[in-house]
Amino acid sequence: MPSAWSLRQSVPADASWIAELRADVMRPDLERLGRWDPARARQRFRNGFHPAYTFVIEVAGSSAGVISVRPEPDEQWIEHFYLAPEFQGRGLGSEVLRHVMMTQGDHRPFRLNVLQGSAARRLYERHGFVHEHEDAIDVFLVADADRVASSARSR
Repeated sequence: MPSAWSLRQSVPADASWIAELRADVMRPDLERLGRWDPARARQRFRNGFHPAYTFVIEVAGSSAGVISVRPEPDEQWIEHFYLAPEFQGRGLGSEVLRHVMMTQGDHRPFRLNVLQGSAARRLYERHGFVHEHEDAIDVFLVADADRVASSARSR
């Protein structure tokens, strides 16, 4: 696991490389679901990119991934949480998710969606997310503020 990581506020110039990261990370799941379209994968990110809500994950001075937390009046959406493949499976995702949920957390629940069959679902469930509903493509998960706080205390 990387010993030192940090978050930096994203800037509009980050959009291109984040769109590429998203396409690379999501490609296997999108192909499995018969939904892979390289142009669409990149454009969907660009259409929803808000630098003010997005943080670049840096490890040893290199961009390792990204996470966004989009606030809404009654909830917060964790979006665009992608780690480059070489940083996956080493605990970095858990550290970043735990940090973001504790520093951004308040009375509002966190919500997110993952693609059906995505391995990322296990990460979210380990951090207090539970199934809310699903459709043929996405599984929607929610973690309430009390669950997040108790999960963090038990670590």
